[in-house]
Amino acid sequence: MNQWPDGWTDEPRDRYGRGSAAPEPEGARVMRPVRRPDVPPQSRGGYDDAYAGGHPDAGPYDSGYSDGRVYGGGHGDGYGGGRARPDWRRRSKVGLVTLLVVVLVWSVGTYFWADSKLRREVDLSIVQDRPEGGEGTNYLIVGSDSREGLSAEERKKLHTGSAEGKRTDTMMILHVGDNGNTMISLPRDSYVTIPSFTGSESGKDFPARGATKLNAAYAIDGPTLLVRTVEYNTGLKIDHYAEIGFGGFANIVDAVGGVEMDIPRDIKDKDSGADFEKGRQTLNGEEALAFVRNRKEAGSDLERTKNQQKFLSALASQTATPATVLNPFRLYPVMGAGLDTLIVDEDMSLWDLASMFWAMKGITSGEGTSMNMPIAGSAPGGSLKWDMAKVKQLVSQLKADEKVTVTE
Repeated sequence: MNQWPDGWTDEPRDRYGRGSAAPEPEGARVMRPVRRPDVPPQSRGGYDDAYAGGHPDAGPYDSGYSDGRVYGGGHGDGYGGGRARPDWRRRSKVGLVTLLVVVLVWSVGTYFWADSKLRREVDLSIVQDRPEGGEGTNYLIVGSDSREGLSAEERKKLHTGSAEGKRTDTMMILHVGDNGNTMISLPRDSYVTIPSFTGSESGKDFPARGATKLNAAYAIDGPTLLVRTVEYNTGLKIDHYAEIGFGGFANIVDAVGGVEMDIPRDIKDKDSGADFEKGRQTLNGEEALAFVRNRKEAGSDLERTKNQQKFLSALASQTATPATVLNPFRLYPVMGAGLDTLIVDEDMSLWDLASMFWAMKGITSGEGTSMNMPIAGSAPGGSLKWDMAKVKQLVSQLKADEKVTVTE
């Protein structure tokens, strides 16, 4: 009994697709092209009319495969199926905008992070009898022998000693102006007058102390009396104050990977821990602190201040670089190391701080003047007497923001 559907038999089939008895299957046969009837476009009903709608004049449905065309009508652009070519210009714009947003968020976040770490502890508004200001900005930069935050082991390693309180190890005036920046070291042994003052903590009035060494002002009543003493003896108004201790100084040097210096001669000083051979070398934090504190071997306080100027300028030069500023893996450690121990006045902004460092860097590259306060000779107790005629001329040029022509 034939169980195949109508028209089928169980006899051997000899057509492709119907069970050919040949040992190998036949190749695919190409179908004859089927053309659509020439129907005007306005009268064509598309798929619904020609195929499903049963239009009486429409020809048989053409699948679109009969003439060998690729389904989807490829455009030859490698994106078959009618996909649109990617809009790379638009994608680039979106990527650029995204990058700018990320940089902006990072910058704002860094600013507020750094701003929150600034220790604005010095109130310059309580300084008495201040001179009139001039052109440009004047910073009083102080390196103190503060041992704050240092363990007993760190104090021993850095040769800081264990004295209580704080004293000034370094004092400089940095003038930032349009006609060149000027860095002026104030020897700690400068013979100056400490004027009358009101205690920053007690609020009591104290009479003038008379002539003594400059570093005594800080020891008596801290930053505000030091600022008052500098202004009283120079007539130059100090706009901003910045102070850093031993630990912060050493940490900054280590954070930037050390500072390269050209040591002028062999130096050995057991008090500061300095032990250097002549020549160019990279100093780590411990070595850098020993170099700037070396006093006895240096021969005089004036030579010591010059070493401090050279080193601080070199440090600023290596810190204020794109490699540090634009690299968060270097920027954050450097800023963290410095800001944790940096004490500034209440009105100091991050912009002011950046301006100070960039000015110091400029002096290193020869775009400014580096000098000591002009000295006339020795004074009682091994102190140094200022050449007041030159000091007056120097201050006049700084106030007018003129190019400094005064020599030491």
